[in-house]
Amino acid sequence: MRRTLIAAFIVTAGLLTINQEASAFFGFGKKNKAEIVQVVGSDTCLNVTQHITESYMKGHKDARIAVTGGGSGVGIAAAINGTTDIAMASRSAKSSEMEKAEANGKKLEEVVFGWDGIGVIVNKNNPINVLSKEVIGKIFEGKITNWREVGGKDAPIVILSRDSSSGTHSYFKKDVVRGGDKKSKKEYSDTSLFLPSNSAIVQETASNENAIGYVGMGYLDDTTKALGVNGIEPTVANVSSKAYPIARELFWYVPAERSQVITNIVKFALSSEGQSIVAKEGFVPAK
Repeated sequence: MRRTLIAAFIVTAGLLTINQEASAFFGFGKKNKAEIVQVVGSDTCLNVTQHITESYMKGHKDARIAVTGGGSGVGIAAAINGTTDIAMASRSAKSSEMEKAEANGKKLEEVVFGWDGIGVIVNKNNPINVLSKEVIGKIFEGKITNWREVGGKDAPIVILSRDSSSGTHSYFKKDVVRGGDKKSKKEYSDTSLFLPSNSAIVQETASNENAIGYVGMGYLDDTTKALGVNGIEPTVANVSSKAYPIARELFWYVPAERSQVITNIVKFALSSEGQSIVAKEGFVPAK
């Protein structure tokens, strides 16, 4: 199913109302008479968080939630500054970020609500079906620049990456481009096209026969082709069994000192109902 990035939405009385000015109108982190819980961050986590909060509203008619994307870095920065109640992140917060939050009097707690396999996608007309993780890293680093070098047609490889505010961008660079080597200084190729969302990468790959990109598993659809990495497909079963080699946790960061409403939302996300939504959205439940 195609995914559509919603910049901001408010769920109230179990109904979803799209409102592009919601965040600006209410103000991040501010509470009106009926507490408005602000959720900001990862594009990968956005749709699944939307559905979790929408379901939460069905049983809590007086609760209101505003959710905004922007990337993991944006969400964590907002949590550090106290301008969001829940930060969505597809990467773990750095120790320096957690320390900065504490210095600001905003001690954060990490909540793992799911797992995500990162799918490496190509155009459906690309004859390549399987690549090793090492070769994929060399492609995104710019060491391999033509599809014929990996058994494809004679055509330049068009590299699509998430932008630097994305947690997926950071994780993929560390785990794939740098091969998990903490001392490595490898970077994405200078020719990479940096796009703002999973949906943008899917759309560009679907229309460009020479493209290769990466997206969260929940954004895989039949408009592109997901490569087998080391011969392993990016499926829920393979991520759950740890067989798929490019997978990571999905996080919410919440204040250690928080309202009962925020606590209840977190509990719902980790409940059997919340975790079933995680699975329905194409991710792997944390529990």
